[in-house]
Amino acid sequence: MPAEDFLRVTEEIAKVQNAGDITVVLTGGEPLLRQDLARIGLMLRQQGFRWGMVSNGYNLTASRLNELLNAGLGAVTVSLDGLAEDHDWLRQKPGSHRRALESIRLIAGQSRLNSDVVTCVNKRNIMSLPDVRNQLAGTGLKNWRLFTISPIGRAAREPDLQLDDKQFRYLMDFIVTSRKRKDSPQASFSCESYIGSYEGVARDGFFFCRAGIHIGSILADGSISACPNIDRALVQGNIYRDDFNNVWENRFKPFRERSWNRVDQCSACKHYRYCEGGGMHEWDYEARKLRRCNYGKIVTRDS
Repeated sequence: MPAEDFLRVTEEIAKVQNAGDITVVLTGGEPLLRQDLARIGLMLRQQGFRWGMVSNGYNLTASRLNELLNAGLGAVTVSLDGLAEDHDWLRQKPGSHRRALESIRLIAGQSRLNSDVVTCVNKRNIMSLPDVRNQLAGTGLKNWRLFTISPIGRAAREPDLQLDDKQFRYLMDFIVTSRKRKDSPQASFSCESYIGSYEGVARDGFFFCRAGIHIGSILADGSISACPNIDRALVQGNIYRDDFNNVWENRFKPFRERSWNRVDQCSACKHYRYCEGGGMHEWDYEARKLRRCNYGKIVTRDS
């Protein structure tokens, strides 16, 4: 997307919202592939927004980071998906683990940055999480978020990307045990789903899917939605034909009134009032079908 198209929309948002209360997160794809990233960030700061990015870290160098810091970069998340072999397998790019670690060391050394690492936990890397934690501890990083990947796209076709029930409970227990330690990094489970009795101990606070309530997004083709990985059937408009502010105020009903998803396994679940169907990215909206239920993995016990 041309930068001017995006910045035109953020300028309009700043006219009706308090820009200082909003953080714009540039994600992807890979934001560092944009040569105009610093210019975009600087314009966002001039409009009054805070901004950050989510990156695979492959193209982050000390000079590039300094350029982005000078443009007002305030937050960086880098993906590290296991030890070298597992990370490079997932990324399908030899050497990407080494580059990611180098980037993590760079951001961890910047006290002015709000920085963290996210790890996609899967069958291949789950048993090496203690070693990944030790590796991250050596970088000086303080915050580590772990998540699992919804069965969409490649993740629906690759069995090694999906945890079984026992592995998911292991992940929860690993996070809880890790959080009891006083040293860094501080582990937490991502915001992806309701996790029952692990709420408040595997993450700070209680599950709440903010998609379309506190989070809106503009996709590369101009589509207006909530989190970028939500079903495209939930797109609410497009910046090339709609006013973003109008869409935000007057559409987004499927995100803000979610009784439509009290179907199938959610219809009789006593915990629905706590999760309201879990993360919105877990839903096939047109089929009104939940792709998976992480809470179900927790309450299920091996026979």
